[in-house]
Amino acid sequence: MEDEKQKLRPLPQERFEIKYQSFATVMQNGHALLSQDKSYYSVPYQYVRKKVKFLYTKTSVEIFYKYNRIAIHPRNYKPYDYTTIAEHLASTHQFVADWSASRFINWASSIDQGVADYIIQIIESRNHPEQAYKSCLGILNFEKKVGKQRLINACKRALDFRIYSFKAIQNILENNLDNADNEQEEEFELPNHNNIRGKNYYK
Repeated sequence: MEDEKQKLRPLPQERFEIKYQSFATVMQNGHALLSQDKSYYSVPYQYVRKKVKFLYTKTSVEIFYKYNRIAIHPRNYKPYDYTTIAEHLASTHQFVADWSASRFINWASSIDQGVADYIIQIIESRNHPEQAYKSCLGILNFEKKVGKQRLINACKRALDFRIYSFKAIQNILENNLDNADNEQEEEFELPNHNNIRGKNYYK
């Protein structure tokens, strides 16, 4: 106590946390996947398609590109969830990427209005349109796998269920629910609601 007490430094204010690292390529929607949690984190839009490094602890996630930290987020343990900073997204900067809400809606409209209605609901169900693009792409690509009519039927049935996700369409198709009671199905229209922007919003 007499010889060493004066040499001691104050204890750090925060406990030491072990850091882990992981790598990922930034997706077209401006998010990168932390594979440990299967959770997505946003980065500034100019890093789309770049390979980034995650340094993460129990409480935080840092994202680096070429030794420069480009984003930091609280860690999100919810699988398939998106943690997004609005300023990171392309639409905030009026940046036109290959993927856009209008592109997916127009693509869906070329298949059928029911498919377009469902894609609009997918986009509306996310806090930011960019978060929906991967699901939209997966849904629309089902046309090549199962055919136009089956995709139309699946989207109409999912609209009836009011469940809006890629997984919903996948489950309907895998379980052949798109072919059940087709003759009894009625045309479904989107409900009128102030919070639904509609396809004209994205033109």
